[in-house]
Amino acid sequence: MIKEDLAAIYADSFKENWTLPALTDYGDGGSTITYGDMAKRIARLHIFFESQGVREGDKIALCGRNTTTWVTVFIATITYGAVIVPVLQDFNPQDAQHIINHSEAMLLFVSQSVFENLDFEELPALKAALSLDNRRVLAERGDQKNLPSKVLKNLTRKLKSRYRNGFGKDDVVYPVRDKNAMAVLNYTSGTTGFSKGVMLTFNNLAGNVVFGINSRLHYQGSRVLSFLPLAHAYGCAFDMLTPLAVGSHITLFGRLPSPKLLVKAFSEVRPNLIVTVPLILEKVYKNQIVPMITKQPMRWALAIPLLDKAIYSKIRNRLVEAFGGEFEEVIVGGAPLNKEVEEFLHRIKFPFTVGYGMTECGPLISYTPWRQFETESCGRTLPGIMQSKVLSDDEEHIAGEICVKGENVMKGYFKNPDATAAVLDEDGWLHTGDMGVRKPDGTLFIKGRYKTMILSATGQNIYPEEIESKLNNMPYVSESLVVERGKGLSAIVYPDYEQMDRDKLTIRDMGPIMENVRQDLNKIVAPYERIEQIQLIPNEFEKTPKRSIKRYLYR
Repeated sequence: MIKEDLAAIYADSFKENWTLPALTDYGDGGSTITYGDMAKRIARLHIFFESQGVREGDKIALCGRNTTTWVTVFIATITYGAVIVPVLQDFNPQDAQHIINHSEAMLLFVSQSVFENLDFEELPALKAALSLDNRRVLAERGDQKNLPSKVLKNLTRKLKSRYRNGFGKDDVVYPVRDKNAMAVLNYTSGTTGFSKGVMLTFNNLAGNVVFGINSRLHYQGSRVLSFLPLAHAYGCAFDMLTPLAVGSHITLFGRLPSPKLLVKAFSEVRPNLIVTVPLILEKVYKNQIVPMITKQPMRWALAIPLLDKAIYSKIRNRLVEAFGGEFEEVIVGGAPLNKEVEEFLHRIKFPFTVGYGMTECGPLISYTPWRQFETESCGRTLPGIMQSKVLSDDEEHIAGEICVKGENVMKGYFKNPDATAAVLDEDGWLHTGDMGVRKPDGTLFIKGRYKTMILSATGQNIYPEEIESKLNNMPYVSESLVVERGKGLSAIVYPDYEQMDRDKLTIRDMGPIMENVRQDLNKIVAPYERIEQIQLIPNEFEKTPKRSIKRYLYR
């Protein structure tokens, strides 16, 4: 059990960092609030929760883009002792509505653009839906005396009445809760087609936050650019919960994170740590670096000893500056990093590391600082917090399912004992569904998902993700899926239309080009991994909100 109390971590942080900037909404005229401002807003929300009869363990749903209000509602809920239910705003309305009902949420804080597509009449357990955009009530029901709209009008007066000398540092006191009680109910956006409610406890969150504090991922006054969805466990833990625990300044990038817009934001915020998914790095590599290093004069120059080091150093410096120039490292997580991209970044000594986690661990399982990071791994199992093992006769050399145990492992799936029993065994080991190998020091190497693994006719284990990683670096391939068709393997490819436009090619030209791609791919994979055909699709693969392909739709 983690000895630190989660609510106390934030109470101490608010007091210690009272006058420091806490949150800024990115963009023209983006407002900034201090830690003291945030503590006062949380106190207002706590009074509002009391007025609505919110009790310890009650659920409050939250759906919208990353904003100061979103963050304040989240922290106010967990410091009150209620359960926050973050809903990804990219979920379709039917899924969002199902999650709100399934979670038994009694209040909903929501962006107006999201609420317009929901049916309040089909959300019978809700007392009210409140706007994240302007703090007004969008819909309500219940006792006329304590209607949310009436309470909100009198909230400033109620706050002054409770804190007659004004709200100050000494007023920041949050009750201690049972560490095994649920703090967050986070619904997975998995690729299996079925969303499950992950019950994360105060101890689970504390395990992630305390590790982040002790590792100095963030520190007092450090700058954060938060562009991953905070409703997802990865961004939540390391772009919000950990920074707020130490006094960092978080700039919330509440819009679609295209590489072009992000580069501009990086140059303005100059973050001290970057938490990202592979897609951002891979797009920068493919669009900016590959065209540069594949030109014939550059290829000749890179073949000359010493000159290659000077060129790589220049590329590294340019890449570091593109990400703001003042970061300690880039942490990549959420999905596997393309091997070609990883090898190149390692070659130029770019400061990056790859971590591993899942929503069920809130999320962190393994991480190693970039100077000790071993390529193709996903870091070392968190010492003192998590344990890992591989279900294999030789866990160093023969891949098996990765199992983990420890402080960060969830309580289970909400109202779903069968799904819980399927992944959590009686000894407390969480079966991750990921296949990999493990070094004695706990360093993990992931090969692929257990459910996507293909057994070849000769008995070989084939991990489609490893083939896709190579295929995605081929000319005119934007993204791909490798599937079993008959007795062989086929690749489904969404072509790179931007590259086609630059080279003045049409879809009719792609047949012979893709055949060359197939032949080139088959030269660099194992014989049992060779592709028999490539099928082109006209539209992007359908994805989860965290941009993972919904593989089950393409089997």
